[in-house]
Amino acid sequence: MRILTLTANLLAETTVDYTAWHEGTTVRAVTGSFQVGGKGVNTSRMLRRLGVDTEALCFPGGFTGARCEAWLRAVGLPFRAFATEQETRAGWVVRAPGRAETTFLGTDNRIDAAAVSACARALDEASDATCLAVCGSVPGWDDSCWEPLRDALRRWAPVHPLAVDTYGPPLAWMAALPCALVKINRKEFAGLTGDAESSLDDARMERCLAAIAAERPVRRWIVTDGPRAVWSIERGGAPVRVVPPRIHEVSPTGSGDVFFAAVLEALFVRARPLHEAVAFALPLAAANAASPGVADFDLAPFGLRDRRIRVGSF
Repeated sequence: MRILTLTANLLAETTVDYTAWHEGTTVRAVTGSFQVGGKGVNTSRMLRRLGVDTEALCFPGGFTGARCEAWLRAVGLPFRAFATEQETRAGWVVRAPGRAETTFLGTDNRIDAAAVSACARALDEASDATCLAVCGSVPGWDDSCWEPLRDALRRWAPVHPLAVDTYGPPLAWMAALPCALVKINRKEFAGLTGDAESSLDDARMERCLAAIAAERPVRRWIVTDGPRAVWSIERGGAPVRVVPPRIHEVSPTGSGDVFFAAVLEALFVRARPLHEAVAFALPLAAANAASPGVADFDLAPFGLRDRRIRVGSF
């Protein structure tokens, strides 16, 4: 099984480390590194390390977009670029001892209609044994420029596996398709069910998850809540609750994407049931949160062959 990831909101990301930093002052970093972010790219990075045939579909633009493409080539991550005119957004991950890691994001990308149409054509030409994972935000989803992609997804979902890990309007739209999997955070799930997030205790969560699984055409659901319990349900089954391993958190960045990648590998490459896929993925996500990088932790403790991509400053 080949897994394509789609990142509509690519990120040219710089990580900087300070001995200390305070608002209203000038501070100088002691180290810095560049990498390409965006949920689909992160997911493909982890899929690649798990030995999955993957390709990251993305929309780079301008100087920062060209830098992202160069980095993807340098680390050996397969990708397909659909060029757009607007400059790819930049972001900064700021770290300092005793301070919570903070991420600053630039303005969202706005994607050209021509780039969206090119992406839609590529999906229509994909082979049968292909899964598509739509990852992260899709800025301006309700704009007419995205209609070719919406049409492509309508054609895709009844035929190929479609996995979704997005937010807001795209999530609401895609959750009405016969998706193979929807991964959703607790806040977004509360929005779909019409509940307040605070009202979803375990008993209410179990009832709501069973109800939405019966009402919607989605085959599998996963509801995450940061480092707290993960709920999942497969159509025709019962809700399952799993508590992630406890770890000393170093950086939460990308841990949800590592989790998603591991679930995709277990479900669509090894054909494991959902509860086994979640149990396999959670320790990997925890290990990612206990390390400073994204999809760059040691896989040996998990008995997995480490197909590490090239990483580091660029």
